[in-house]
Parts: sequence; C-alpha cells; structure tokens
Amino acid sequence: MLPAGCSAWSALRCAQESRGSRPTLERVEGCSGHQDIAAAEREITIVPRANDNGARSKSRQLRRIPVSAELLRLYADYLHAEYDDLDSDYVFVGLFAEPRGHALSYPAVYDLVLRLRSRTGIDFDPHWCRHSLATPMLRDGVPVEVVSKLFARASLATTLSIYGHLSVEDARRALETAGWFSGRDVTLCGGTK
Repeated sequence: MLPAGCSAWSALRCAQESRGSRPTLERVEGCSGHQDIAAAEREITIVPRANDNGARSKSRQLRRIPVSAELLRLYADYLHAEYDDLDSDYVFVGLFAEPRGHALSYPAVYDLVLRLRSRTGIDFDPHWCRHSLATPMLRDGVPVEVVSKLFARASLATTLSIYGHLSVEDARRALETAGWFSGRDVTLCGGTK
C-alpha cells in the first residue's frame, strides 16, 4: 500500500526533479516498487529474473532502455488511476480478478488480447507490437545497431530480416537523403545528356 499522500505520479515527479544518486520509485517518498524505472534518467532497466508468472525478458542480459518523459507521465497516470492503493512491483498486474496485484499470467494476457480482438475486430498478436515499433524506427533512420540493442537481438542481420519490412520507397528515400539521386549528370555512351 502506498503511504498517505504518496501517489505514483508524485513519486515520478520527485524522481524527475531529484539529483544525485539514481532515483527510483522505491527510494522516492517512501513509495515501494518499480525499482527498474529511473524517472530522472528517463530509462527503464530490463532485468532478467525469475518471475512468479513465468514471464522472462527477451534477453538473458541486463540492459537499459531510454524512454520519453511522456511515456513516464502516461505510466504514472495509469498507476494513479488503476492501481489506487494496490502495492505491486509488477508492470502488468491483475487489477480486478484474484489474486489482485499479482503479475498477469500468459493465459490472462492472451485472454485480454482475445477480448480486445473481439471488441475491435482487429486481428492482432501482442508480439506484433515489436514490429510496429521496430519497422518505423528503421524507416525513420534509427541505426540498425540501436534497434538491435533495444530489441535484444544479438545479430544485426536478424534484426533486419525480422523487423526490416522496408519497401522500395524506403530505399529510395534513403538514397535521396544520401544524395545519390540528386546533382548527378547522366550521360549516354555517346556523350549526350
């Protein structure tokens, strides 16, 4: 349970304003949990660990992911609106069914996905979220090395083959940006332009 007057929103705001040691929600205003979120640095640490629900990180190595201040604000708003006085260190928890506050299990997540698919008429899989983020990153010019690291891929070739989905137009834009299609005179073999 959060101490009186301590909301996740105020904890994140204080963490963003504090200086010195790496502030985390666990050390701000006596609030517990979510120690993997460093709000002031705007980063999340992905820590491989044994979870009660059997979930695991994509990679077996600890890694830090930069996030936007906007994402942290949205997450704080979610914590404040949905968690209320619930004390849980998990990001995705059961809010209504028992055991409340425990990490969502794979079947619970998939059941939620099935319900969302039914309500929206959109056929999707949670793993597609990785593709819907990685592909635009590559299209926007984020270096493949960065995308590979963010998505815990050991191989750049694997990152490109799985998330590349790049079109001819993507290639054209990249070549134009690099100057390959501008300012070049084309001559025929006979010397005529």
